[in-house]
Amino acid sequence: MPTAPPSVSPDFRAYLLEIVDVTERQLDKVIAHLQDHWSETLEEFVVRRHRDLQRRGVPNRLAYGLIADEVRSRRFQAKPLSERQVRRILYG
Repeated sequence: MPTAPPSVSPDFRAYLLEIVDVTERQLDKVIAHLQDHWSETLEEFVVRRHRDLQRRGVPNRLAYGLIADEVRSRRFQAKPLSERQVRRILYG
């Protein structure tokens, strides 16, 4: 759970409080989680997602392709990754 206070403009924060039925504390929590999520680098995402898939028992031969597909649908400003590139991020 992120601990840093959310950093959005006061106007945007007020707007969100008007359109979403949450408390100020809940909104701050959501903003902090979103900021954490969107600040994740490509490499951090690949490593975290691989770890998640391993915990679920997904074999590497499937995990690499899943991760490569997920990268294509995420917000990274990067070219899509091949399975080989995913492995290189994970293992060097």
